[in-house]
Amino acid sequence: MIHADFDNKSTALLIGDFYKDIMGTIPHAVERNVIENTRSLQAVAREVGLLICYSATVFRPGYVEISDRNKTFSQRKSSGQTAISDPLEVIHDAVKPHPGEVVVGKHRVNALFGTDLDMILKANQIETIILLGYATSGVVLSTTRFAADSDYRIIIVEDCCADTDPEVHNFLIEKIFPRQADVVQSKDLVAILER
Repeated sequence: MIHADFDNKSTALLIGDFYKDIMGTIPHAVERNVIENTRSLQAVAREVGLLICYSATVFRPGYVEISDRNKTFSQRKSSGQTAISDPLEVIHDAVKPHPGEVVVGKHRVNALFGTDLDMILKANQIETIILLGYATSGVVLSTTRFAADSDYRIIIVEDCCADTDPEVHNFLIEKIFPRQADVVQSKDLVAILER
């Protein structure tokens, strides 16, 4: 259930790590229409004037942001893959940002850590973050934890999130996230935004 004082003017939509190479291929996203659900929510968010933000993990050439001690990203550094530094290159075409929407390149899992996103949200008097993306156990979990500790109100859109492990997704949605966030379906959130 969403808090009664939910207000569009103080709310941002954060589309986290919605990668073009992943979202159309993992069964958990395809079978649940995650791309279509997200597109619909994004369109309504634009109509009602929410601040719309995007995050994507990117690195400079040579992966200078990655420590060898970082278990999550050190394999990418040693993989020989060419680093991509522009987040717009990796965001799925179905949800591409419009000019003026906030795009944040991040170097860790959490969209708020080490980026200017928190400053932008605070500068725009944002109190509530609507969060979705890939992976439920990645950007959604890490950003939820950090945002909750930063006293943001958090809404997680379940059918706009996906994970390579559906059991982990379900566990987080049912057991972990409700402690710090309101968990909703996109159609219900759309109805609230349009009220």
